[in-house]
Formats: sequence, C-alpha cells, structure tokens
Amino acid sequence: MSDGELETYSLVQLAVDRLRRDILSGRTDPGERLVEEQLTRRLGISRAPLREAMRLLAEQGLIEHIPRRGARVATLSDDDMRELYEVRDVLERHAVTSTPAAPDLTRLRAALDTIRTATATNDRLELANAHRRFHVEVVALSGNRQLTALYESILVRIQLFMAVNMRREAETARAVDGVLRHERLFAAVETGATAEILEALGAHGARTYLN
Repeated sequence: MSDGELETYSLVQLAVDRLRRDILSGRTDPGERLVEEQLTRRLGISRAPLREAMRLLAEQGLIEHIPRRGARVATLSDDDMRELYEVRDVLERHAVTSTPAAPDLTRLRAALDTIRTATATNDRLELANAHRRFHVEVVALSGNRQLTALYESILVRIQLFMAVNMRREAETARAVDGVLRHERLFAAVETGATAEILEALGAHGARTYLN
C-alpha cells in the first residue's frame, strides 16, 4: 500500500470511527439526515473518504441511502426489531447449548470488568459497547467463529436503536442494576449449567434495550 493509499485509508477509518461513535452513542437519532458538506467540515476530510466511510457503515446496517434524498442514520420498523431479537435468541440458544465444558472465561471476565468501569465513569457509549462485547463473549465460548461474527452484527444493529432507550434507563434506574444483571449472567456461565444460562439470558431484560 502506497503512502497516498495509506493516508486515504486512515481518513476513511477516522470517518468510520467518528460516525459510528455518534450513531451508537445516540448522538444522532435514527432517520437523521447525514449532510456531506456538514460532515466534511466537521471531520476535516474530503468527500471521497467520507463517502467510502458511509458505504462501509451502510454495509454494517448503520446508514441507509435514500434515492434523491441522500444518506441518513438507519431506521428499523417494529417488525425489523422483533425479527432481529428472534435471530438473536436463536443464535444465543445454539451457542449456549453447544459450548464445551469448562471454557476459558478470561475474556468474558474482562468484559464484565469493563462494564463495571464504564458504569462508574458514566460513559454511555463505552457501556453500550461493553454490554455488546459481554454478550458476544458469551456466544464466543461456543468456539463457532462464524456464528459469533453473525451474532455481533445483529447486536450492532440493535445497539443503534437501544441507545435512546439506555438514556431513558439511566434516568429511571440505578446504574448498578446493569452491572448486577451481567454479574448474574456471568455466575450462570461459571456454573456451566445450560438451563441456568438460558434462564439468565431470558431474564436479562433485553426486550426493552440492549443490556
């Protein structure tokens, strides 16, 4: 890769990271228009890397292009969300029932520690990402990499819409409640009992927000 190609790639990655952070933190709402002129000024980049970044985010389901109207933050219907949760449930159940005995919980424990830290510092985006990472690590215990990658792509799309709900939760619930939910799920995983893990997942409150 030449220096020019590397610079372009870096600008694209910068734009992807900044836009993804805005979207997943709830700073931009579903359906909000993404105006190229405003974004190029704010990000300090030209249109070419911005458009490539938006293409990549569209592949992730976070941005959608509307003919003759430009780009906007992706929107999903109630049916879309219901279907995403159904797929999530199927993947979780398959992963849990196929996880080998005595898996290495190092990465799952680290994800739980990140949830605790993000809760203590009140970093909403880091907390949402830590929640997603924790669930991905639960599924990753199955050892099925393709299933884990598919599962994470589902969670990213869900997180886009749960950012607003997590803000509401922050106004009505104790911050420690999210930590306790994940500690209970971790404890269930530690036991290795499939029924207990599935019960903990079922009681996790995920129908209201990604948590």
